[in-house]
Amino acid sequence: MLEVQKMKRILVREEFCFACGLYEVYCRTQHSQSKDIIKTYRKENPQPLSRIRVEKAEPISFAVQCRHCKDPLCIIACLSGALQLDEENGLVKHDVKKCVGCWTCVMVCPYSAIKIDLKEKMAVKCDLCQGLEVPACVANCPNEALVYQEVPL
Repeated sequence: MLEVQKMKRILVREEFCFACGLYEVYCRTQHSQSKDIIKTYRKENPQPLSRIRVEKAEPISFAVQCRHCKDPLCIIACLSGALQLDEENGLVKHDVKKCVGCWTCVMVCPYSAIKIDLKEKMAVKCDLCQGLEVPACVANCPNEALVYQEVPL
């Protein structure tokens, strides 16, 4: 019998999302230099971008972030090799030092989950807050619309 590989991913429960945007704030703060909300928004330059966004499609709203696809088109499209699939954990990793800001990954992502950072001239995407037990967006979603759990790949 084949063993189904499972990896932790962020799942969206749109029935609980009320588009407060707090997960964007905490994602942005987590990816800042200071890790402090006030300093992130008032003092840091360049301003970090959130790797997640709220999609409002009344009557529902939901979070959009990298899904770390099993067969990611962004990796195939990446001209510089900045995007790589980590075989161990199934994450689509982004090496900012290799990114040339060509935006081909942005164009092919079926979820529109990769952002353009014009100031830094590079792509920006969810990294599942590597180093944290639970991604910042999930930990700070007040209505538990975001959950971090194992899913079959």
